[in-house]
Amino acid sequence: MSLITNLLANLPEVKGPEQKYLSFNQKLKWTAIILVAYFVMGVIPLYGLGVNELANFEFLSIILGAQFGSLISLGIGPIVTASIVLQLLNGSGILKLDTTTHDGRVFFQGLQKLLSIFFIIFESLIYVFMGGLNPEVGFSPWIIVSQLFIAGILILYMDEVVNKWGFGSGISLFIAAGVASQIFISAFSPLTTTGNLALGSGQSPVGRVWVMFISLFKGLPQEALLAFLAIFATVLIFLISVYVQSMKVEIPLSFGRIRGYGVRWPLKFIYTSNIPVILVAAFLANVQLWATLLEKWGRPLLGTFVNGTPVSGFVLWIFPPNLFQNIFTGNFVFLDLLRSLSYVSFMVIGSVIFSIFWVQTSGMDAGTQARQILASGLQIPGFRKDERVLERILKRYITPLTVMGAIAVGLLASLADVMGALSRGTGILLAVMIIYNLYEHIAQQHMMDMHPTLRKVMGK
Repeated sequence: MSLITNLLANLPEVKGPEQKYLSFNQKLKWTAIILVAYFVMGVIPLYGLGVNELANFEFLSIILGAQFGSLISLGIGPIVTASIVLQLLNGSGILKLDTTTHDGRVFFQGLQKLLSIFFIIFESLIYVFMGGLNPEVGFSPWIIVSQLFIAGILILYMDEVVNKWGFGSGISLFIAAGVASQIFISAFSPLTTTGNLALGSGQSPVGRVWVMFISLFKGLPQEALLAFLAIFATVLIFLISVYVQSMKVEIPLSFGRIRGYGVRWPLKFIYTSNIPVILVAAFLANVQLWATLLEKWGRPLLGTFVNGTPVSGFVLWIFPPNLFQNIFTGNFVFLDLLRSLSYVSFMVIGSVIFSIFWVQTSGMDAGTQARQILASGLQIPGFRKDERVLERILKRYITPLTVMGAIAVGLLASLADVMGALSRGTGILLAVMIIYNLYEHIAQQHMMDMHPTLRKVMGK
């Protein structure tokens, strides 16, 4: 343990601000700098890269905030993996770290950074030597690995800069920015899939808004309808996600020693946030990745692909068809409906299972919450100040919210995919959650020191 402690003490870190309070403009400046740097890294290809087998895995790239084939091919994957592993180990009691103390939090954060560096190395080796990112002929695979490692370390410290100097966390920022850029490009890009300007080229632009208007002018109602449905599905899922994200149950609590003064303990309807659907989507993406690699090695045990689309095997039933497009183009077959039901069912059931698992292993269960409430000197008015009583009352809310919230996020994510939204449903949910939380954070801490125009935009 002393060796690990010494190692953690000597890890480089980003120095935090000396002043306790950073202004809105300071945080905005550092957030913008890191965001621009991340986008720049995303357009720089890996030197010596040949075949990019990961290019078709949109599922994985959205969750990881990655651009496969660029310097950010790893994205935030190593950081998220390290965080999830540590939270599960600590929540299940395998690691006993007291994160309520300053020393405990410092040790936890240092351990997370060390584990992130390990996963940066591990995932770099996996991506290259398992055939995901293949070097060109004559290039050593270690050239690709070294670029992934350096970029992964940069992302790790960019995340730390945002945590200490910017808004929220770098992880959330990179995911939201990636999803937002994808939706914006899919909606408004005037370029074709080959990168040329659509006007005068005879090819359709990528942006669905342009496709809708151009199709109407050319008298092509079917193409215009399909573009409208993609936009409509995105807006609909976004609005429902915002509404669901704002739903919560508030439990009245009071201070035992102070009469007449109390607070409300909020329990969100999406109790486990988007963690369940992230884990399900990550699992499906990894299944597709392994299916591709197995087919490449001549052993298609999980199914086969044609142009990156599953056509047989298990992967066929966990890959969403564009149901609306197939219906309105006359390509609908009964198998599409079965595949859609299979995909939706898999997402919903998987979300419920992962949600229950996450609650039990991450310290979000009723027992842990009851201990935290009592440790804060709070209790439910009219009930004895007893942990077992409080746990029993909390369980009435937490158990249903765990299941219903998981069903909601599973349905929203899967229906967005089946309806052919401009981004994957998981990405839309992640963006909504991140932007909503960021809005609440800014509204609480920086409403007084921001520009009056921005204050009006924030609705305050």
